[in-house]
Amino acid sequence: MTLDDFLMEMRVEIASQISDGSSFTELIFCEVVMQHLMDAGMTFEPVVCHYQGKIGNAILKLSGYAMSEDAEQLDLFVSLYEGFEVLTPIQEHDTKTAAQQCIRFLELCANGRLQDKLDPTSDAHSLSLTIGEIYNSLEQVRIFVLTDGVAKSKNFKAREIGGKTVKLEVMDIERLFRHRSEGKPRDELVIDFKDVSGSPLPCVYVPGDSGDYDYALTAIPGEALRFLYEKFGPRLLEANVRSFLSVRAKGVNAGIQSTLRTSPERFMAFNNGIVLVADEMKLERAEDGSPGLIWLRGMQIVNGGQTTASLYFAKKKFPDTDLSKVRVPAKIIVMKEADPAKEESLVSDISRYANSQNSVRQSDLSANKPFHVDVERQSMTVYCPDGVGRWFYERAAGSYNTLLTREGTTPAKLRALKESLPPSRKITKTELAKYLMAWEMKSDIVSLGTQKCFDKFMNYLSEAEEAGNPIVVDTAFFKTMVAKCIMFKMVHKTTRPLVSAFLANVVVYTIAVIANNYGDKFDFEKVWLRQSVSAEFLEQVQIWAREVNNRLHETAKGKMISEWAKRAECKEAMFSRPFSPPVIDVPEVRKLS
Repeated sequence: MTLDDFLMEMRVEIASQISDGSSFTELIFCEVVMQHLMDAGMTFEPVVCHYQGKIGNAILKLSGYAMSEDAEQLDLFVSLYEGFEVLTPIQEHDTKTAAQQCIRFLELCANGRLQDKLDPTSDAHSLSLTIGEIYNSLEQVRIFVLTDGVAKSKNFKAREIGGKTVKLEVMDIERLFRHRSEGKPRDELVIDFKDVSGSPLPCVYVPGDSGDYDYALTAIPGEALRFLYEKFGPRLLEANVRSFLSVRAKGVNAGIQSTLRTSPERFMAFNNGIVLVADEMKLERAEDGSPGLIWLRGMQIVNGGQTTASLYFAKKKFPDTDLSKVRVPAKIIVMKEADPAKEESLVSDISRYANSQNSVRQSDLSANKPFHVDVERQSMTVYCPDGVGRWFYERAAGSYNTLLTREGTTPAKLRALKESLPPSRKITKTELAKYLMAWEMKSDIVSLGTQKCFDKFMNYLSEAEEAGNPIVVDTAFFKTMVAKCIMFKMVHKTTRPLVSAFLANVVVYTIAVIANNYGDKFDFEKVWLRQSVSAEFLEQVQIWAREVNNRLHETAKGKMISEWAKRAECKEAMFSRPFSPPVIDVPEVRKLS
């Protein structure tokens, strides 16, 4: 796929989510890109939050935000969407202007001057209150400019706002394409140790016998590791183990911090070190003639996230901490496996064994779980009712793009492949969990975000297995799963024009209302056969979606909807009284005899 093809595909993806005119294209673009950043481990669970206004002479703009669970890291997103039909350079002045509009929003929130100027019922108002409350305790603040143009600069010089260093990044169509086409968001994680440390790192290099990895041992300077975390943050800790590598500033290990403060030269003796996986490694001779490590690309820390973050936060909290004497033992595994599924399985095993002392749940390392393997197998053999198309289950990240590259060897073959397996019929592991949990009326759990919902879903599978009632993944299950996916997407598309914010929360609670009213009477076989839902069903969805939106705001009582929706109390309050009964005769609902 070329960059031009990708731009066209992005336009098609946006158009497929529009049901009422084109006024929502910018919001959909933001939603798609923010979701990608979250999937890539570059940000947290994103929330669409559109605001544009003028305070005095200052123009303010915001498109969305993401906040870490501990409320110590904040990302703001601002769009610069033009609806380009062909690749178009975007002026640096324009990206800087967009960033400045978001900076002004942040400044006024931080100093408490914006809250009184916003509609108290708006989502921007509740966000501004939250930012004002937590700003002084924030450890990291970033602003991303999202654009469908091609930007010359992907990063700008950081700004100082209210005593905080705010990083500025640009996610343009070119950078987004690079992420998606390579299938490895970690490809941007590159470090040259000659630049960071002044010389190659002494190492022991062992070529792998199995052909799927090589191996090296080294000691990484503490300052180099601190720099890595400062530059890449949570992305450095992604590698399929996000759930147990989250690091909180206030959770800095006391022992590590004490050693850094009092005996930095003994850190290597006291610390167990870290384990890295990487896509590429470059060696050259050190000054003494021994092997030296100079370059790594696509590195991920699969064990030692706490150590890495501790170096960063210790230096940040105590600037006099001397990291020049700190060395961290490191085991580096360079991946050579070309098959994404096999690579993810290998990384999962490396993570599991490297973290065996941390009681890592097997459910967190899930790509090779029998359930997912079985779903993937069904996706390869079950055809749509037209006998030509299929749905693709992406068990391993990037496997869809790998398939296109492997089998789409000519333009004609690639075109035929995309016709039978379009991107709109791709389902990821986390999306599957969201669709199934939403129908089970787990609205509060789905609202927790993609990764937490997935973890809960995996726990649910494990509990079912332990109880002797494992989920049987057969053709009927697969068709029903796809039908739930279709229904979810159509509810999402239909609800978008009806609500001004918190679309994701309104959608999952609306699906809960649908499940509560129809339950087993809902005929998913009809949805599968049509590969769509009826107009009558969507009429009923509109009625309930408006009720759900109103009740969410009513029960939240001023709380931020996206946070309120995550709580069991919200679900209880939402269903404490019934919603209106169905008033539309829906073809998908079986009639009781």
